[in-house]
Parts: sequence; C-alpha cells; structure tokens
Amino acid sequence: MARLTAAECRVFIAAVSEKAAEMGVPISVAVVGPEGHLIALERMDDAGFITPDTARAKAFTVAAFRSMSPRFTDGLVIQHWFKERNPQMLMNAAVFTNGQVVASGGCAPVFKGDEMVGAYGISGATGDQDEVIGHYARAKAGWAHMPANDTTPESVKQHVNEIYAKVGLKDRSL
Repeated sequence: MARLTAAECRVFIAAVSEKAAEMGVPISVAVVGPEGHLIALERMDDAGFITPDTARAKAFTVAAFRSMSPRFTDGLVIQHWFKERNPQMLMNAAVFTNGQVVASGGCAPVFKGDEMVGAYGISGATGDQDEVIGHYARAKAGWAHMPANDTTPESVKQHVNEIYAKVGLKDRSL
C-alpha cells in the first residue's frame, strides 16, 4: 500500500510557501492521508489565524469525497456539484463532521500510481490564488492529482468539464 510520507509533504509545503511568498500572500497548507488524518500542517507568518483549520478542512473534504467518487477531482467541483444538487447536504456534512467539510478551491487529491494516498488544502489567499499555488507546488513536488490509469467514465469527465466551464476554468479539463 502506497502512502505519503512527512518528508514528501515537506517538499510540497516548501513549494507552496515559495509560490505564496512570490505572490505576496501568507497562507496555511495541510496534507492529509486518504482517510483524512493530518500528516503535515504549516502556517506562514502573517497568515490568518483561521487558515490552518480551513486548509485542513479543505484537505479532509477532498479525501472524504474523492474516496467516494472519481467525480470529485477537487474542491471546486465538490462545491459546485453540491450547489447544483443539494446545497443543504453540504452544510449538513459540515455540521456532522464538526466543521471538517469545506468545499472550495485550493485543494486536490494526491495519487501514487492508481492509489489515492492523500489530499492537500491551501487557505489564506483567494480561491484562484490557492489554486495557482497548489498547481505550482504539485508540479514541483511531482504529485499527481489523478490516477495513473484513469478509469473515470466519460460521462463523469463530461460532467466535471461542464462544471469547470461554469466556474470559468475553460483551460482545465479531465
């Protein structure tokens, strides 16, 4: 069974911090295992006091929902999927988990091969900036946000791509 190590998380966190500093936005970043348990968390100097909890909740949310369905590729998709279908259910999930569910940009699953080994969340900048930071750090750390052998049904890919287009991410697709 593959897993994320603390050392691998440090590489990712360093890349997140590097990009956030370059952009001039103090953030927090959290990495969780596939079950949503915290592996690593860092809060940059001057990041808001609530950002560590938000980053961890974003990571937890992706781990929880991505484990349920390949439909949930990141926090933006989770947020819009529930907004379209049952926004109250997302609020209920937040209540049931004592605030551990936060659907927003700046978070994604992490894969080694075909196995989801965890997820990350970034908080403190705008959602768009959190996304940019996450993409940069994933590339620098060599983390994949999709399985190596993508078996996601075409209908699911089409649906996710429609969500990306609705939220203005026409350059992103599955």
